[in-house]
Amino acid sequence: MAMVKEMPYSEKYTIVQDHNRQNYIEHEALVPAFIEKHLGKPAVADFQKVCQEGVKPIPEEASPQEKYEIAYSNWIWMGRCAFGFIRERMGEEGIKQFVRAEVDALKHENASPALLMLKLVRAISPGLAFTMVAKQTTYKLQWLSPYSVPELTRHRTVFDIPRCKILDFSDSDDLCLIG
Repeated sequence: MAMVKEMPYSEKYTIVQDHNRQNYIEHEALVPAFIEKHLGKPAVADFQKVCQEGVKPIPEEASPQEKYEIAYSNWIWMGRCAFGFIRERMGEEGIKQFVRAEVDALKHENASPALLMLKLVRAISPGLAFTMVAKQTTYKLQWLSPYSVPELTRHRTVFDIPRCKILDFSDSDDLCLIG
């Protein structure tokens, strides 16, 4: 079993809140921008109204774990709202376009100077580059769902996810389209 540094709940909370802002809350966020491009500004207002109705407030005095759990629940809710809204207004073709936009956004988000450095390291030592990415990934994905890492080598990383946290919520299958 590979040892993975445990991510504190305060960091998990920050990450899920960042995902909420980047994808749903801010007007320039991915989902509102996609909806505006394809359905217009009035549809964005409709989407945000529907979405905000199910968002739970996060008490300041809550523990980091409680804040994370509420924020995670809000992330699931907003994702379900996005997929439901787009499917209702644009059908399955809209879902395909939305998934493509999400993938493109992930590619853009990951195009950084650090990625260029990783490409250089990979050219010199592919195993070292793989290990670097694997260790970073095993840490960074902890906000998403509990898992263990039974194997982490220079050529292979195995994640054991006994039960994906996303699937603990009803009607959340669409959220797995991007991951």
